[in-house]
Amino acid sequence: MASQLNYVFERFKRILFGNPLPTSAHAEERLSNGEALAILSSDALSSVAYATQEIVLVLSLAGAAALQFTLPITEMIVLLMIIVGVSYSQTIEAYPQGGGSYRVSHDNLGPLAGLVAGASLSLDYLLTVAVSVAAGISALTSYFPNIDGVRVPLCIVAVLILMLANLRGVRSSAQAMSLPTYLFLASILLLLAMGMIQLLQGSLTPLAVSEQQQILDHAPSAHHHGNNIMDLGPVLLMRAFSSGCAALTGIEAISDSVMAFRPVEWRNARRVLATMVILLAIMFVGISLLASKLGLIYLENGPTLLYQIGEKVFGNNPLLLILQLGTLLILLLAANTAYADFPRLAAFLAQDGFMPRQLASLGDRLVFSNGIIALSIGAGALLVIFGGSVSRLIPLYAVGVFTSFTLSQAGMVVHWWKERDCGWRVKAWINGFGALITALVTLVLLFSKFHQGAWLIVIAVPLLVALFLTINNHYRQVSKRLRLVTDVKLNLPPAPLGGTSPVIVLVGQLHRGSFEAVRYARSIATELVAVHVDIGHGKAEAFRKQWNTQLPDVPLMILDSPYRSLINPVVDFIQEFEQQHRKGTNLFCTVVLPVFVTRHRWEALLHNQSTYFLRSALRAKGTRIITTVGFYL
Repeated sequence: MASQLNYVFERFKRILFGNPLPTSAHAEERLSNGEALAILSSDALSSVAYATQEIVLVLSLAGAAALQFTLPITEMIVLLMIIVGVSYSQTIEAYPQGGGSYRVSHDNLGPLAGLVAGASLSLDYLLTVAVSVAAGISALTSYFPNIDGVRVPLCIVAVLILMLANLRGVRSSAQAMSLPTYLFLASILLLLAMGMIQLLQGSLTPLAVSEQQQILDHAPSAHHHGNNIMDLGPVLLMRAFSSGCAALTGIEAISDSVMAFRPVEWRNARRVLATMVILLAIMFVGISLLASKLGLIYLENGPTLLYQIGEKVFGNNPLLLILQLGTLLILLLAANTAYADFPRLAAFLAQDGFMPRQLASLGDRLVFSNGIIALSIGAGALLVIFGGSVSRLIPLYAVGVFTSFTLSQAGMVVHWWKERDCGWRVKAWINGFGALITALVTLVLLFSKFHQGAWLIVIAVPLLVALFLTINNHYRQVSKRLRLVTDVKLNLPPAPLGGTSPVIVLVGQLHRGSFEAVRYARSIATELVAVHVDIGHGKAEAFRKQWNTQLPDVPLMILDSPYRSLINPVVDFIQEFEQQHRKGTNLFCTVVLPVFVTRHRWEALLHNQSTYFLRSALRAKGTRIITTVGFYL
């Protein structure tokens, strides 16, 4: 029965996610520049769908007259966008293996600064998925207002679709997501071109100030405004500026994913970054210009600003539907930037021992499956908590990413000072200026958004850093507890006399835990073989050399696993081993599995659960004697 259920599950898994990919196919999973622009830039490019409307939403709190500041604020954000883009272009050159804020900060400013950047970015990626999905569903409900009542369920369904698409692998998600990105780009550029032509011809009629004020006067009570803009001037402008800074989220994504590009990776990454910044600036300025000239108003949960512009420019014809469809799709797919980058960031943190090690493992389709699933769960929780509202999520947005911007650029200044190669002073000044500007923006964001929800980020980042340090402390204690001297022969008890059942002991690394399992296996068996699975990390020969030095009397079998599976090669080997030893004898084979026993139950989550799954797989295949040797941590 168990084997049948396992077969059905495996078949369903293959249909849903596709067949496993060998590690050798990793190079084939790289992205072309066009595909990278679609996947890694979708977050930044899609932000034009809501960045201007968030500026308008805040400015309208002070009355219709305040809307005149929409374009100047947009121009300031575009200038900031260019500064950040140039700074990250230098980061890509300096870290061709993929730097990102965490790695740059960790290497140059120290582990604590790296963890602050990592925590800030992790929260921002969660919010990227939540905000993008919420904005995409808002675009849908603007065109079909009757379905607004099921906004949250629609958001959850969208997150599930994104999760499944990304679990299928990089190439599969690239092919699925390139078309919507380019559909959105084409529809926005067409909207801007037709809008500018109609403005020059005088065929677009803007709303008068009195009409704007009348709309605001009949707005819900939550949208009351003051009578005099000067009373709230500085605070209001800072809030509008900080809301519009959502347009910069996603710029760092390319520097995090340099190794996702085809060779020469860093050159292609810089080209895509430059293209993204140019397109983003053109679209952001164009939408703000049209919104300002038309005098449009955006109210929370009403028709989106982009929809209103499209209705004015295109009229009620298929072009408007295409615009909304393209907006819906790219906003849903903008979350894919987070799906591309969060798993890599989590893998970096896991490799350094600050997150569970399982997050560093590649899945069947050469993606960090555990990171993708964790991101989906976190984003889904945010969407439920905040009711799928873009305006309620936006105050939490951008604070984390600008913190990481600042730390990354400051780290680059230290990097150039250490390297001191040709032109290092100019590069250091560029990154230093970028760090100064983004630090000031971070302070503005905190001040202007603190009471709207940014205080949650201020609390969450230190809590996440504390969690990272707790996890790292556990791993260091475990490493200290397991450590063995690596250059001396280890002593084993004598093998029992007489005929005994053969024993197979599974070993991942040679440490105190696995050594105790080998000692136990030797105490019960004359015939003993150790089995190690090589999952493609390039450490198999080093392990063989260490084994031959320390346990030369125990035969070692290294099983190649091109699909990074621990279970399948072990199960196949044990089945073959058992068949050979059962011929002409009634002896059973014993399989010995080392297992950690943690002091606290939560600590078990930080260790691979492969022993449990391997034991279940062996039981399903008919292995009768499976022994676990616990090592108490």
